[in-house]
Amino acid sequence: MWGVRDDDHEIVGTTFDPKAARKGNEELENWLLRLIRPRIDFALHEVDVDGKRVVLLEIDRAARTPVAFSGVEYVRVGSYTKKLKDHPEKERALWRIFECVPFEDGVAAERVTAEEVLRKLDYPAYFELLQLPLPDGRDAIMEGLLGERLVVPCEAGGFNITNLGAVLLARRLDAFPHLGRKALRVIQYKGTDRTVTLREQVVGKGYASGFEGLLQFIDGLLPTNEVVGQALRRDVPMFPPLAVRELVANALIHQDFSATGTGPMFELFTDRLEITNPGEPLVDKERLLDSPPTSRNEALASLMRRFGICEERGSGIDKVVAQVELFQLPPPLFEVPPKFTRAVLFSPRSLSKMDKDDRVRACYLHACLKHVRRDYLTNSSLRERFGIEYKNRAAASRLIRDAVEAGQIEPHDSGAAPRYMKYVPWWASATRREVP
Repeated sequence: MWGVRDDDHEIVGTTFDPKAARKGNEELENWLLRLIRPRIDFALHEVDVDGKRVVLLEIDRAARTPVAFSGVEYVRVGSYTKKLKDHPEKERALWRIFECVPFEDGVAAERVTAEEVLRKLDYPAYFELLQLPLPDGRDAIMEGLLGERLVVPCEAGGFNITNLGAVLLARRLDAFPHLGRKALRVIQYKGTDRTVTLREQVVGKGYASGFEGLLQFIDGLLPTNEVVGQALRRDVPMFPPLAVRELVANALIHQDFSATGTGPMFELFTDRLEITNPGEPLVDKERLLDSPPTSRNEALASLMRRFGICEERGSGIDKVVAQVELFQLPPPLFEVPPKFTRAVLFSPRSLSKMDKDDRVRACYLHACLKHVRRDYLTNSSLRERFGIEYKNRAAASRLIRDAVEAGQIEPHDSGAAPRYMKYVPWWASATRREVP
């Protein structure tokens, strides 16, 4: 604060003008933004108190990591500013606080009135998603939001909208400065690369309140194939709607919200779609299909489950693989570029046009899906997966042999006769299991 005396806090006024202040040839605000990492939200306020001018610098508290100025973190020790690295006990205490405060409990908007809460949040969607009647009166509505910690009382008066409330129910995510980049970007390209963009849209509503609208928008972009039946023609989506729904929900729920300057993205090409979210998966990408449910955003996942948007049972990837097999598409691809997770669905392609990696991955995922169902990959099940006729069963045998040679599947009983041979994923093989 400028204009308040340090010793007795008497308001004396100031001539400091933040808009005119400069550091060298650079405006003060821009200079501060350039040197602060990670970027935090701050604002300069000018007010008159009893005819005296006071300037206030309001700064968001740090979240997940200490804030560094010009590469150095600082901490207050009494009335002094000290380098954080010189006080390791305070640094350890600070990191413990970061670890104990999940993203969902962070503050998206501070000291807002009840009227502002109801303007910023799509509160009718909250009650509708939970299949509850909309309460009569503002106080009853606020009681419901407070009960879920979508909104919490503010010690300085009014209310704080939590990150959980804003991310799920925001009428506009960009109304919350540090959440604007968390809106899902949907991009449609011409061709198979990112050279020419046909359409780009930022879907800026809260994840829960805007989820069905988001899926409808995506569905309108997805290509369809015309299927001619005995009497009627009908359009069949090129990509399984349930698989798309699960992957979009996963990208929103399991993203790393601490990653700055980035957010979830849906990209549509002529031969595939890619869904990318910040943050690497908490389990090995090879075990996404069978791993128990794990989320870095537990409160978010729990409320999305109650809203009926996700199941929180760890079965999302199972459904994706099952739907891909039902549509007889090339196998999905799960990639982990540094600090990101990407899921790829491919458009229809015949078995003869799939490369060896695709065929091996298809066998592996088929074995994983069978295993979680307490079943096994066999020549017969693989023929059904690819639509291979019985007379061409030797082709299925070659696919199995390639997957075994690649180390992706292994015989369940290596001593069984060839026609009775069953296969499991490499990690489920009896020879790899740990002996108690």
